[in-house]
Amino acid sequence: MNENRKDDDCPCAPGMIKKDGKCVMPDVTFTSFFMALNTSALFHLGLLPDPQTGERKLDKMMAKHTIDTMRLLQEKTKGNLTDEEKELVETSLYDLKMRYVNANP
Repeated sequence: MNENRKDDDCPCAPGMIKKDGKCVMPDVTFTSFFMALNTSALFHLGLLPDPQTGERKLDKMMAKHTIDTMRLLQEKTKGNLTDEEKELVETSLYDLKMRYVNANP
């Protein structure tokens, strides 16, 4: 059995995984870090609900800041990413830019 996999019967809190019999946070990778920023941008674009209230709120200033941070990472990591990471960065940024442009008001 793979101990790094989160099982349905795992008593771990959301976002945690079972590793060596203990509940721990998953390893930080470039992909997981970039996806966390992507999720943050989607949240600020009002596309994901607040986990506490369930409300969706558009905050274009914070969305732009997050997208700009992701673009900075793209520039600073140029030539140092795997093909999969490069594709993730390019497609995520394209998607977020399109969503930002189409966000109301």
